[in-house]
Amino acid sequence: MKMISGYQNKNILVLGLAKSGTATAMLLHKLGAKVIVNDLKPLEENPQAKMLQEHGIEVVCGGHPLSIFDEKIEVVFKNPGIPYSNPILIRATELNIPILTEVELAYEVSEAPFIGITGSNGKTTTTTLIFEMLQQDNKNPLIAGNIGTVAVEVAQQAKQENIIVTELSSFQLMGISKFQPKISVLLNLFEAHLDFHGTMLEYAQAKGKISENQTADDYVVYNYDDMYCKEMIKSSNATLIPFSTKDICENGAYLLNDSLYFQDEEIIPIKDIVLPGKHNIENILAAIAVCKLYSVKNEAIRKVLATFTGVKHRLQYVSTVQERRFYNDSKATNILATQKALSAFEEPVILLAGGLDRGNEFDELIPYLKNVKTLITFGQTAEKLEKAGMEAGIPNIERVANVEKAVQTAMGKSTKGDVILLSPACASWDQYKTFEERGDIFINAVHMLK
Repeated sequence: MKMISGYQNKNILVLGLAKSGTATAMLLHKLGAKVIVNDLKPLEENPQAKMLQEHGIEVVCGGHPLSIFDEKIEVVFKNPGIPYSNPILIRATELNIPILTEVELAYEVSEAPFIGITGSNGKTTTTTLIFEMLQQDNKNPLIAGNIGTVAVEVAQQAKQENIIVTELSSFQLMGISKFQPKISVLLNLFEAHLDFHGTMLEYAQAKGKISENQTADDYVVYNYDDMYCKEMIKSSNATLIPFSTKDICENGAYLLNDSLYFQDEEIIPIKDIVLPGKHNIENILAAIAVCKLYSVKNEAIRKVLATFTGVKHRLQYVSTVQERRFYNDSKATNILATQKALSAFEEPVILLAGGLDRGNEFDELIPYLKNVKTLITFGQTAEKLEKAGMEAGIPNIERVANVEKAVQTAMGKSTKGDVILLSPACASWDQYKTFEERGDIFINAVHMLK
């Protein structure tokens, strides 16, 4: 780890705890900063705040008092999920105080280069594929972000010979200043998180920040088939590496005659890939492009793709019960993710969907419901999904209380050869703390059927 001096004796506010805030506060304390932590949860219910207090770090819990700025705060590190409408952040903006996220600090202290992956869908799968391929070829990767240890913890352990592979959300990227990945990856972009960002333009600008500090010595791997990605890379100074399932990209990765290629070299026939879903071909092409830039051997890439069956909660095969196959796609928190999941199957599907109502309708889902024989809904969006199901002509539509009941109902409505798919098209927060909790309940309910 680089023991940087830029934060020494500075008043640094860490806003919001959870994993990233706690790790950020501890690292800043180690770097000699005068750290103040502010978290909404009261101190008596906040073990992380108590732990920081025991290390001599000042904590202010139970609210967001503007009096915290009496300390003459010089930098704010925010938890990525806290909106900029938070009164502390509004005041910091008024005072022209930099507002950063932990990935910025991770970059500053890391001895290892970063590969940063972002997009509306496919981040976790692509990040995991890249990590597995690099590891298979002994390139010493480390994995960080939403699917592993937070980046500031990984960066402290990283050496020059490592490569940090990290999944990056738009929330994290809004808070970067110097962050410069050796390779950035833009998978796709469509309307998502507009309740946070406000407009599609702001969302695209946040995603595009992943490449803003890159130079010609760096690379941006981008989806040539996605109009937003093509627009976003126009301002990048990095060397452009496209991937496409529709066109031959001589300088990148592409699909041709049922095989995947990189720069005119055949890497693997599609028939040898076990990961289901046409949408995953895009993720695989992105991973191949990144790994070939790091000179990973084709044999290592093929070995991973011949065995990799997916990431938990991302179109994850769970089990077969009485000749019905169950898939957990709880990470499908938006319409595009569910569209892609439905496109992965030709068999009759029983779809389990529903969750947090963000104000959108589900008309865009209708063309993808042609193989759905039964729709089982739950959560705040049940009625809206049922409306889309009726317009799609789904013969059987039922509403249940929760995911557990949905599994039981789906089993009763199914016949041999059916796919029973949890792909909610919505966030989980109306009924469950996380999409992981929702997916785990689904998995447990499937196993209970046995």
